[in-house]
Amino acid sequence: MERDVRLLPKAHLHLHFTGSMRPTTLLELADKYGVHLPDALTGGEPPKLRATDERGWFRFQRLYDIARSCLRSPEDIQRLVRESAQEDVADGSGWLEIQVDPTSYAPLLGGLIPAIEIILDAVDSASRDTGLDMRVVIAANRMKHPLDARTLARLAVRYADRGVVGFGLSNDERRGMARDFDRAFAIARDGGLLAAPHGGELSGPASVRDCLDDLDASRIGHGVRAAEDPRLLRRLAERQITCEVCPSSNVALGVYEKPADVPLRTLFDAGVPMALGADDPLLFGSRLAAQYDLVRRHHGFTDEELAELARQSVRGSAAPVDVREKLLSGIDDWLAN
Repeated sequence: MERDVRLLPKAHLHLHFTGSMRPTTLLELADKYGVHLPDALTGGEPPKLRATDERGWFRFQRLYDIARSCLRSPEDIQRLVRESAQEDVADGSGWLEIQVDPTSYAPLLGGLIPAIEIILDAVDSASRDTGLDMRVVIAANRMKHPLDARTLARLAVRYADRGVVGFGLSNDERRGMARDFDRAFAIARDGGLLAAPHGGELSGPASVRDCLDDLDASRIGHGVRAAEDPRLLRRLAERQITCEVCPSSNVALGVYEKPADVPLRTLFDAGVPMALGADDPLLFGSRLAAQYDLVRRHHGFTDEELAELARQSVRGSAAPVDVREKLLSGIDDWLAN
């Protein structure tokens, strides 16, 4: 009999802030603030998306921006983070690194520093309430000026003792060259933060190489397109660079046609560490445990292989030694039962 993947201890390393919201919460907040939601966000089903062309990506961003506009108070932020933590706990997550670009929330929360502090306070209290170890990855936006990214990197380092563990780079990787953000990532790395930029999703293997060469990434957000370049796969495997792979997201955005097309087996067999992630459950319709189920159903991963994926997620995380040991021991127990 198959073991329940929700009971498999794991780390969740690729979850975006607004995208982690429950659909029911979005409906309630939109009603509270009188925000008109498009049909794509009210139908009870994930919206039909395809981001492989500019128009499709713009539509995806527009839906995300509308959802984010419903987060207007510290109480809304507290609710979002608490509910996201509850969902993760139900899916077997023992460590969550939630990713956020605080500049997007600053206008409604009193400025950049208040926004960061409100988010970190929410993470702290949600962690206490749910028992889930949670931290924050602050992400810059490729579509904005690299100087903005440097400001964010400095702030991320300043709040490293308050729960910030990494620095990311998100939005459309077809825009904004990775090397333009090299100074921001140097600031973050010098401050002890993990470098985790997005790459190898909408663009091919070259964008993963750029993240390695120009940003000295220790993790890659997505990274699946590395499967198209055997030399790059070897490099990722040799350096044990974890790819935060989000299969449901890849299919929803049209990067791959169907779940079986996501090259998970190629990455796994090449020895590239992976951490399965849900990316934006609000828009893609499935959370963390569903990614493990997808890998089992569509790629034939055995329970032993699923356990190894969970181990890879823990090893690729910024979790302290005691949390890692507890999770790794729990994974062994899952397999033994």
